Amino acid sequence: QVQLVESGGGLVQAGDSLRLSCAASGLRFGNYAMGWFRQAPGKEREFVAAITRSGGNTYYADTVKGRFNVSRDNAKNTVYLQMNSLKSEDTAVYYCAAGRILRTSKSGYDYWGQGTQLTVSS
Repeated sequence: QVQLVESGGGLVQAGDSLRLSCAASGLRFGNYAMGWFRQAPGKEREFVAAITRSGGNTYYADTVKGRFNVSRDNAKNTVYLQMNSLKSEDTAVYYCAAGRILRTSKSGYDYWGQGTQLTVSS
């Protein structure tokens, strides 16, 4: 049974930094590209960042480019999202997802976590 478990969310102030983690089990982690998405209240789930299976390439939404950094540790079956210079508009539930091929669309991912809430207060 595949499980993706996000952690690290919380309440922070604008300008703060935070790191999210996503621990995977039940799959060959190194065979999957990993993505981060987020969903704010009343909005569609949107792409945030993604990383290839080896970690050699990363992709970001324009809204987070230069502020967020995605990385992975295949030995620990974990993907991370380092978030810096947080803004109130970053407030959302953050989800990690695993897919055979890296995509920036939701439909390209096979497995999803339950999400972790990030609230950025201004």
